[in-house]
Amino acid sequence: MTVQDHPGYREGSQGGMSVKTKAGLVLLGFLAIAGALLFTEHRAHVLGLLIWLPLLACPLMHVFMHGGHGHHHGGGRPNDQRSV
Repeated sequence: MTVQDHPGYREGSQGGMSVKTKAGLVLLGFLAIAGALLFTEHRAHVLGLLIWLPLLACPLMHVFMHGGHGHHHGGGRPNDQRSV
């Protein structure tokens, strides 16, 4: 009687976890530990930079939300009379 003839044998199934699954779990654990260490060590630097975000946001919003001054294409006022 060979292994394939055994009644409980299914081709391609192996008991336990695969190597890829184990490696993925190890990688997730490593990334979680590395992220926690990076956050705790550099928290002061990141939080110190947060105070500058409103100051940086003002000019960026002005540039990107206005679309520039004097370049209004279309959308004119109804009383505008354009010479043809």
